Amino acid sequence: MTTTTKTRVAFLGTGLMGAPMARRLLGAGFPVTAWNRDISKAEALVGNGATLARTAAEAVSEADVVITMLSDGQAVGDVLFSAGVAEALKPGAVVVDMSSIAPPIAKDHSARLSDRGIAHVDAPVSGGVVGAEAGTLAIMAGGEASVVSDLTDVFAALGRVTHVGPSGAGQICKLANQQIVAITIGAVAEAMMLVEAGGASREKFREAIRGGFAESRILDLHGARMVERRFEPGGPSRLQLKDLNAVAAMAAEFSLDLPLTADIRRAFEAFVADGNGDTDHSALLLHLEKINHREEDRK
Repeated sequence: MTTTTKTRVAFLGTGLMGAPMARRLLGAGFPVTAWNRDISKAEALVGNGATLARTAAEAVSEADVVITMLSDGQAVGDVLFSAGVAEALKPGAVVVDMSSIAPPIAKDHSARLSDRGIAHVDAPVSGGVVGAEAGTLAIMAGGEASVVSDLTDVFAALGRVTHVGPSGAGQICKLANQQIVAITIGAVAEAMMLVEAGGASREKFREAIRGGFAESRILDLHGARMVERRFEPGGPSRLQLKDLNAVAAMAAEFSLDLPLTADIRRAFEAFVADGNGDTDHSALLLHLEKINHREEDRK
């Protein structure tokens, strides 16, 4: 699919991630129809050239490609199968779910759409809002290789796509990504506490180890958040916990013991239960400070 054929895109879910992704597609020349439950978030894209849809079914009626970027599997299922989207899709349309949902749910959605003759790709992303704005997202695509290949130009506007396997494979790779993200956030936060307790500067510590074996995007971006104590999302902690819960479910299904993931999941459970669900996941530092009775020292 190419921009010269005017591939029509319906974008369902224009929140923190969806809005900049839709803007990237508009900037690449794709006609985009936008829908969001909170219509004001879709209205904000009209100035960028998007067409506003009042319902999800209206948004997809003429679309060649339908992209969903919603909060969880239930939200995706509700939009696809309860809000009239599946019935409104035209023959030959492709549904690309870029939300982060449980792999079994993605497989179920794919099977149900296949029964209607609609192709489905699960294509969750990594890179956060920064990557969405820059068009540098890492896209993990599960589904038929030929379908993913046909979507090359659409994905190119958003980032770098890798076909990782059959239906559900994109979501399992995203969960693995989220394991690494969560554990690394915990490692960086604990290291920040250790160096400060030992008399070193958190800022200078981060500066000193940049470029060494501990270098990572987490150290770069979230390490800076921890130093500057800027914890607006970003990636809300409740969504990080959602992904870790999905990892736990898959680990149980596969009879895997993942102790590091279990530890960090418990930490996020406590942090979210303490009222921090909408705080950026880098703010796990605050939870670790609290259990070490150091939160007052930072005020």
